[in-house]
Amino acid sequence: MFNSLSGIVSGKGSEMVFLSVGGIEWEIVMPVTDIDALSEGGERRIFTWLYHREDQMKLFGFADAARRNTFLELIKVDGIGPKGAIKIMGGISQQELERALESGDLARLEEVPGLGKKTAQKMLLALKGKLVAQAESPAESAYGDLIQALTEMGYDKRAAVEALSRCEENLPQGISPDEREKLLFKNVIVYLSGSS
Repeated sequence: MFNSLSGIVSGKGSEMVFLSVGGIEWEIVMPVTDIDALSEGGERRIFTWLYHREDQMKLFGFADAARRNTFLELIKVDGIGPKGAIKIMGGISQQELERALESGDLARLEEVPGLGKKTAQKMLLALKGKLVAQAESPAESAYGDLIQALTEMGYDKRAAVEALSRCEENLPQGISPDEREKLLFKNVIVYLSGSS
């Protein structure tokens, strides 16, 4: 539904930020480490995930698409809900979490606030190999949301990354970031449609 929101950070709390976008102020729940990296009054893009149940709706936010993917993997683990995943992510850096999962470091995971031994064991079993940081190409790091959109449309990730790299070279200079992203997306679709 929402991939991301871009706007001005209008306020910060211990568990959430307020982002002013086009006259609407959004309340976004975020990991404490992501909140700390934001400065009030600064313009920021926040990657989002909407939690919706009968009695409530909450918008969760993350510094980048990789952090959101970590959150989505965490909530798949039995016993970890959205609030628990946010707390876990606020208690350990992305790199430390990836290292602990890959090396099977149960003791390090147990040090994370709110994470007990049983849940840490479940995390190890469920997530080993799923959060490994892979070297990203410049196109992947700059256009993660476009790549995600293209893969959700059924395109192969490698083909999408290659198309982004090729099409990016041909973009005109001096256009706004929004125009650049829209034009790039259009050009990539044309490129991928012609190559298949």
